[in-house]
Amino acid sequence: MRVEETNIADIKIIHQFRHDDERGAFVKPFHKTDLLKHGIDFELKESFYSTSVQGVIRGMHFHAPPKQHAKIVFCTAGCILDVALDLRKNSPTYGQYAAQELSFENNQALYIPEGFAHGFVSLTKSSTAFYLVSGEYNAEADGGVRYDSFGMDWHTDSPILSARDLAFETLENFKSPF
Repeated sequence: MRVEETNIADIKIIHQFRHDDERGAFVKPFHKTDLLKHGIDFELKESFYSTSVQGVIRGMHFHAPPKQHAKIVFCTAGCILDVALDLRKNSPTYGQYAAQELSFENNQALYIPEGFAHGFVSLTKSSTAFYLVSGEYNAEADGGVRYDSFGMDWHTDSPILSARDLAFETLENFKSPF
């Protein structure tokens, strides 16, 4: 496993262990000891995945304190552009984002710490995004920021979003709980 910095110091690109041979591929998306060696102290409490068609934008989601959590996100099929938006009030990078293309082919994951909103756009006909989460879902803590309010180029002219995601507050009007 190799870990790489992004334009926001606390967000990391994780190059997952992968072995390919004539049978296919073996991938290790989570290895606590290796993550700790790279300064990522992550306790897995929940995992899930989503499938999306091309142009779907999911986000920008977070869990507010005291139920905040970190995520490790990777793509097992297709390709997504994964995005993390800094919502930490006292951070020098508040309101800035990091974006990384994730696919099975590039074998990368994005580590997103607490205090960030997360979202992605599906860049291919179909994609599967897998999430490892350090907390469990809590409806009262679930929140978001509107996807088109912080300068991100989503690489789609016809985005497909849920009514919930379209109803989120813009970053300009958002009051951060972090």
